[in-house]
Amino acid sequence: MSQNASAKHFLPLWLRRCRFLPLWGGLLAMLGGCREPDRLQWDEVKQMVRTRFPGVQQLSTEQLAAWQADEERPQPVLLDTRTPEEYAVSHLQGAVLAPDLESALQALGEAPVSTPIVAYCSVGYRSSQLAEELQQHGYGNTFNLEGSLFQWANEHRPLYQNERRVEQAHPYDARWGVLLEAELHADTPKQATSP
Repeated sequence: MSQNASAKHFLPLWLRRCRFLPLWGGLLAMLGGCREPDRLQWDEVKQMVRTRFPGVQQLSTEQLAAWQADEERPQPVLLDTRTPEEYAVSHLQGAVLAPDLESALQALGEAPVSTPIVAYCSVGYRSSQLAEELQQHGYGNTFNLEGSLFQWANEHRPLYQNERRVEQAHPYDARWGVLLEAELHADTPKQATSP
């Protein structure tokens, strides 16, 4: 019996099997690495928005849908903070285009600062930024729609182009558009920038 064979014989079975752990670990790491490194994931995006805008109240798409269905509750002003090009493709019913603070304040007009406001964009970054600015102007009942229009559309909730119901949304750009289901893309996205 060779020295190698006798050593193998005296090693417990579990230890002999452990010699393959580096191989399995390497294989798992390689498979996990198949994901595109820059491909965005919803959990990461939502965490990034919450971290960047800690003072902004986040409202889920489910909560907004329930709020809109509640006829007893005063309805929020919906502010779409995307570009006119994005808004023209589709938006939430009754939403007002307000891509910046000036247009948001103009849309709110004489509304009291206690007015409930829900801002949204593609994924929640631009709308959280506007929600933060509105809060700084005294509108303390302002929310960001977490996941914004992309999550709303992915859940097959209603989208509108003026008063006509539509099924697609502007994907913003190639990088951020991965968060919108492919069949919901309305057109070719522009080059990647921030959402």
